[in-house]
Formats: sequence, structure tokens, C-alpha cells
Amino acid sequence: MAAAYGELADETTRELERHISGCAECRAEQEQLLALKALVDANPVLEPDANLVARSRQKLEEALDALPPRRWYEWLGQQMRNNFAGLRSAPVAACLLLVAGAGAGGLCSYELAQHRPAAVQTIQTAQAASAEARPAAKADVKTPVADGAASAEIADISSIVRQPNSHMIEVRYNRMVPQRVRGSLDDPAIRQLLMLASQNSTSAGVRNDSVGLLAAECRAGHSCRAAGIRDALMVTLRYDKNAGVRQKALHGLEPYVAEDIRVRNAILEALMNDSSTQIRNAAISILEPVEADTSVRQVLHSVADTDRNPYIRTVSRQVLDNVQEIQ
Repeated sequence: MAAAYGELADETTRELERHISGCAECRAEQEQLLALKALVDANPVLEPDANLVARSRQKLEEALDALPPRRWYEWLGQQMRNNFAGLRSAPVAACLLLVAGAGAGGLCSYELAQHRPAAVQTIQTAQAASAEARPAAKADVKTPVADGAASAEIADISSIVRQPNSHMIEVRYNRMVPQRVRGSLDDPAIRQLLMLASQNSTSAGVRNDSVGLLAAECRAGHSCRAAGIRDALMVTLRYDKNAGVRQKALHGLEPYVAEDIRVRNAILEALMNDSSTQIRNAAISILEPVEADTSVRQVLHSVADTDRNPYIRTVSRQVLDNVQEIQ
């Protein structure tokens, strides 16, 4: 993959070329990657969502807070190791000064790390007390959040509950304190929360519920615009680690394989790269209505000839043979 994007060093590139010249399997894989890159390059580059940086920064801070605090001598040792390379060529006086500075910095950092949890706890206690002081009727059930800056304040989605025989959804989400909101599946705020929940890395159950609801909306022909639910399903299909969640996203995208080339490319990627045989087989079935597309036929030929999975090779060859008989 790095070679396809020109990110390998010259020596490594030459070594890779020598290997590929004598390895048919790796050469076929390289051709697949280059064909996929050509398909991706044909589409415009999309700017990331403005809330992505805010959510990523929040998750990073949470991960850092979860790390156990280091003892003072561990901090001092790390600082000395980080500066050792620069100290070797410095004068003696400068070396002593830098060592003293590194030690002081390590001690200060240690003190800050020890006091930060207490400060955070104090802030959270004050915020919880403030929330409890509000009228109960207003603190229990919130109105749908607005788009834009409000979504950046959402830490995560804790649960999704659909009322039986109804379009009403209850979504519980966390800011500084747990909150919840109720509304119809047609409510833009509910849809926004469901899309955020589909990216919840901490709970496979929440991701499964949200992706299932979004996919059902798309399959039912409701509002499933490309810049919104469809994008969320494509991200899930490409990157979610849970095969069941990816499969729900795949079926949600099925109605748009003919009209949206971006959806078609995402399903082609699943056919070529997904680790689940069940998902790859489903991708082949979904692509059958558009097998006349050049990119689809190219990928099917490549999979039928070179894929390591004999079942996937057979199914791909059957699809191609049926197309030839019809023609």
C-alpha cells in the first residue's frame, strides 16, 4: 500500500520490485491495489467533519487520563533518556544545566499528574451538583440537540432504545453528565446522534443498534442522503472491527449500489479486503445488478483468478459466466 502511494524509500522500492518480478501472487495483489487507487482517485477528496478533531481530542485526553501516573524517578529517567543524544556533544556546563532542567521538569510534571485527578474530580462534582440543582422536569429528558457545535460537546452515546411498533427512539448520550433525548427516526437530531453512535469505539452493542436503525431507514427508502447516513454506513463498512456491524452497514447500502459510485466502490473494497467470507459473498450478490460496470467486472475477474479463498473464487466466476451467457 505504501508503494502504491509512493511513500517507500528508494532502496525498499527496488527490493519490492525485485520481489514482485518473481512472485505472481504479490504482483496480482499490487495490481488490485493500483486498480483500487485509480478508482478512489477518480472521486473528489472530501473534507473531514468539523467535529472530528474535537471528538478525537476528547478521546485522546480520556486515554491519557486513564494511564497510571508515573513515579518521580520514572519521569526523571524518561526526561534524561529523551535528551541524552543532544547532551553527548554539549559542553559540560550545558550538560549539567540541561540535566537539572530535565529533573525539575520531571518533578513538576509528576506533581501536576498527581494533582490533576483531584482537580478533575472537584470540577465534575461541582458540575454534577449544578445539574442536580436544576428543575427535575428539565434535567430528565432533553430536547434534540442542534447540529454544529453542539455535537462536538457529546462525549459518546451510551444506549439506544426503540419503542415497540413505533418510530420513537430514545437515545442516551454523555456530555459532562449522562443525558437522554427522545424523538422520531425522522428527527434530524436523532439521526445525528445515531450517526455519532455508529462511530462509538467503546461499545459494539451501541454501534450495532445505531447501524441497524440507519440501515433499516435506507432500505425502507427514507431520507438517506449521500452526505449523511450513507457516509456513516460507508465508514462503518470500511473500518468497523465487528463483522456483524459491517454486515448491517453493507445491507443498508445495497439500494444505492447502482446510483452512487461511492457506494459501489465501498462495496468493491469490502469484496477485495474484508476478513469475513460471509460479507464478501454478500458483496458479490449486491454487485450482480451492476456487473456490466467496468470496475465491477475488473474486480470480479481479479478475485476469480487470484483470491486465496476458493469459495469466493468460485462464486465470482459463476457471476461472470452468467453475465457472458446473457450477453
